[in-house]
Amino acid sequence: MSAHFDLSKEEMKSYGYKIVDIIAEHWDTLEQQKPVASASRKEMDSIFLQEAPAEGMPAEKVLDFVMDNVIPNSTVISHPKAYSFVPGPSNFISTMADSLATGFNIFSGGWMVSPAAAELEIVTMNWLLKMYNFPVEKGGGIFTSGGSMANLTALVTARRIKCGDDFSKAVIYLSDQAHSSNIKAIRVLGFKKEQIRILPTDIEFRISINKLKNAIAKDRLEGLQPFCYIASAGTTNTGTVDPLDEIADICEEENLWFHIDGAYGGAAILSEKGAKALRGIERADSLTVDPHKWFYQPYEIGCLLVKDASWLSGTFSEKPEYLRDIEGNESEINFYDYGIQLTRRFRALKFYMSIKTYGLDAFRKAVSYNIQLADDVEKMLRKSRNWEIISPATLAVINFRYNPIGLNLEEEEIDKLNQEISQKVMDSREAFLVTTILNKQVVLRMCLINPKTTMEDVKETLLLCNKFGEEILNNKQKGA
Repeated sequence: MSAHFDLSKEEMKSYGYKIVDIIAEHWDTLEQQKPVASASRKEMDSIFLQEAPAEGMPAEKVLDFVMDNVIPNSTVISHPKAYSFVPGPSNFISTMADSLATGFNIFSGGWMVSPAAAELEIVTMNWLLKMYNFPVEKGGGIFTSGGSMANLTALVTARRIKCGDDFSKAVIYLSDQAHSSNIKAIRVLGFKKEQIRILPTDIEFRISINKLKNAIAKDRLEGLQPFCYIASAGTTNTGTVDPLDEIADICEEENLWFHIDGAYGGAAILSEKGAKALRGIERADSLTVDPHKWFYQPYEIGCLLVKDASWLSGTFSEKPEYLRDIEGNESEINFYDYGIQLTRRFRALKFYMSIKTYGLDAFRKAVSYNIQLADDVEKMLRKSRNWEIISPATLAVINFRYNPIGLNLEEEEIDKLNQEISQKVMDSREAFLVTTILNKQVVLRMCLINPKTTMEDVKETLLLCNKFGEEILNNKQKGA
């Protein structure tokens, strides 16, 4: 059977070199590309929709088809003008590391199958534990597909430790700015709507400590079991960090599990300003960080850290008879015992190789640059008559809207205007810039975590926004 899939060494090298050349060219010309891709389902169906072919075709012909139709119809998330959601800047070394891990098809579930893969996950996990001042000897963690799976893994663990088998009266708390993956995880775990407390945030989009205390007290008086609070360390909307030290005090006093979702902002620990904003992060029981965001790794790699590795093994370890020969000893970790997946790809390799290649100082400088860039953008916007800051630069995220002084536009007009500006920018394909909603206002949001993004990139994008804003207002006046 294997002969049906074999290529000669020369054919493999020719094909592989062509792909490497394509990737290298992509990285070399990143700034010259259009970041935005857009297509309808009908357009995509017209290109791709067909039955699985019974007969094959030459490999290079398939590759050419992919390069002509798949890549151009995919947004370039690593582009310097990709500002929306949380961009994925990535890096070339990690890209190649992923190629190695996939090329050798390394299974990263158990020690016996690949001791080097397990060891590198232990080593890189220790690097992260030290970054966040978690105990290295007792603590532990696991690489996941992303923040969603890391948050789910954390909450499964928290529920077992705090609630045991009966969680019928358990109550979990989070803010209205918490990431949607937490709500999804809570639902997956079988909690009912009435067991979830989504608490309002203050004017700076941080959880109200008083409202949290009131909610816990009320639930205890009603005979319920408060068991977990999910804090945000860098919300997706605004980059805001909850008051972690104050929350930690409450969780210790009330015997709540303290989980911090730092999927976005956790990497800010590498910068001096970010470390100050994240003060108290070391007090969490569990912490989610996403290396495929601000640690500049390609998709997929999320991470969960915990203060005590036995919390994970005690929650997820199963001993079926077909795994009895590979249990190993306590120091030889089987990472399938630390999370949901049995089959796991070798995610640690790209993190390891990129940090070994570039050095941690390069990552520190890049994160610090990103935070400073957002601060500089805020200063520039505040000097303009056209722009209004809605949420100031926080961990490289800034929210603003087009609202020229003197026009005295109604709120509904401003919302519509900014939505149209975003749409025109996206239609131009010059920048990936979409809206979010803050304080019931439609705003433009920039997430500036790409170290390739320059102030000139931002200025060019804002000039484009200004141009579209003026066109929309002029057309409206003519229509009136």
